[in-house]
Amino acid sequence: MLSAQKHRKAFQYLQKGVYTDMIRIDNHLGSIEISQEYFSYLIGNAVSACYGVAGMVKSGTRQGLRSIFFKRSFADEGIHVRSENDRLIVDLHICVIYGMNIAEISKSIINKVRYTVEEATGLSVKKVNVYIDGMKSE
Repeated sequence: MLSAQKHRKAFQYLQKGVYTDMIRIDNHLGSIEISQEYFSYLIGNAVSACYGVAGMVKSGTRQGLRSIFFKRSFADEGIHVRSENDRLIVDLHICVIYGMNIAEISKSIINKVRYTVEEATGLSVKKVNVYIDGMKSE
């Protein structure tokens, strides 16, 4: 086996004719592949439960175009998970409620997402990047 198999890496995986981003973990027991869709549901639920979050915001042209063509929202809206060496990096694009303390909301989200991902998957989280892309009034 190649030494590269010992490291986690993101790759494109063909599943039912659709390319899906996967996080792959190889160890001495075998391989584990976790889909971006799973991470999206897991992280989306954790972020939505945080006080002061009004919603998720589309992050990039791919998500924006996809929602225009399909006329609906998707689970991965505003969420991107990638692997770097042995740890995960999570990018979140959110909208907050006007008048709330943004620093406290961000800390709450970072702690909740880190805890949720590490408890559910056993993978360590290197970074959680929170981007505030908008504000909404109550």
